[in-house]
Amino acid sequence: MKVLVVGVGVAGPTLAYWLLRAGHEPVLVERAPALRRGGHLVDFWGAGFDVAEKMDIVAELRRRGHRFTEARAVTSRGKGFASFTPGAIVGSDERYVSIPRSDLAATVHDALEGRVETIFDDTVSTLEDDGVRVRVTFESGYEREVDLVVGADGLHSRVRRLVFGPQERFERRLGIVVCAFDVTGYGPRDDLVAVMYAGIGFQLVRLSMPGDVTMFLITLRHAGDVPETDPVAQQDLLRERLAGAGGETSAALEAMSSSDSFYFDRVSQIRMPAWTRGRVGLVGDAAACPSLLAGQGSALAMIEAYVLAAELAGSGGDHAGAFSRYEERLASFVRAKQDGVRGLGVAFAPRNRGQLILRNAVLRLLGQPFVAARVMGTSFRDAVELPVWTPAGSSP
Repeated sequence: MKVLVVGVGVAGPTLAYWLLRAGHEPVLVERAPALRRGGHLVDFWGAGFDVAEKMDIVAELRRRGHRFTEARAVTSRGKGFASFTPGAIVGSDERYVSIPRSDLAATVHDALEGRVETIFDDTVSTLEDDGVRVRVTFESGYEREVDLVVGADGLHSRVRRLVFGPQERFERRLGIVVCAFDVTGYGPRDDLVAVMYAGIGFQLVRLSMPGDVTMFLITLRHAGDVPETDPVAQQDLLRERLAGAGGETSAALEAMSSSDSFYFDRVSQIRMPAWTRGRVGLVGDAAACPSLLAGQGSALAMIEAYVLAAELAGSGGDHAGAFSRYEERLASFVRAKQDGVRGLGVAFAPRNRGQLILRNAVLRLLGQPFVAARVMGTSFRDAVELPVWTPAGSSP
């Protein structure tokens, strides 16, 4: 089957990789003129790590990624009051890597080795599913007919809007915005340490990475609308809301203006009753964004892409059956991940002084591994079994 995959982030190239291995003909299309840069750091582990192993890209992920040795909570004066090892939270120091989301996406895309047609600087404009084929019109005016369309185009999915309805029908805003950017030459530095400072309504994380690069991650309580496409207005919002916030906040905001990798968005979940309709399906954040707070969006995207490709591989051309099995296998697992996020906003942007005190007390306890396991619970455990299948041209 010829399958148009919309979105060249993490989910899209992963799906294209496995569709190709299954003997299908994937085509990728991406609105941006090239692979995207920037975005926040993701902690990558669990069943997503299993998919990466099957793609033989773990060594490259480790080369591009980092293994932070410490997460340290500090006061407004920079004094540490809590410390723990990130590996203790996710349950493994070996099967875990922190990596910029754009580097993860690039690594997955590189695994295609140029074998998949990729259209940049364009995206879908209309989709007409007649039950036999899908006629696609692109924004450029180009038209094409394919057997299936899969939206892997993120939280603000165009495919989802065209086929399932407006975003507000499925988006659950969590009342937080996120900003990430990196700069060079910033001081102070604590190499491979995540330094966390929080006040009422926000958290600032400084991540000192190799090559004199520092990444900042800011999460901020904000219940109203946000400027979605105007970086200047987005930065003005941050400066206004975080004025006088203390700690390194002022220095970080000053450094922000010199960054060329600024990322800003709402923190939301996508909750849908179904991820497929007719000959169109969704994967990754387009289908079931768990939100930044879940910490596993990229890994879940790879799991979903692998499972969908596996079901299509064994479908004998019955895409409807494959779509149904894809949802049956993953729906409860993904929803459990989304449900596990409830209450985690306290850690990322405490609403009031009581929540700030609670956050700090929990962070002190996380220095003890058995406490970490109890506190984080199932949010960081992948209770899913990946299907076993033999891609076309491979030995069993």
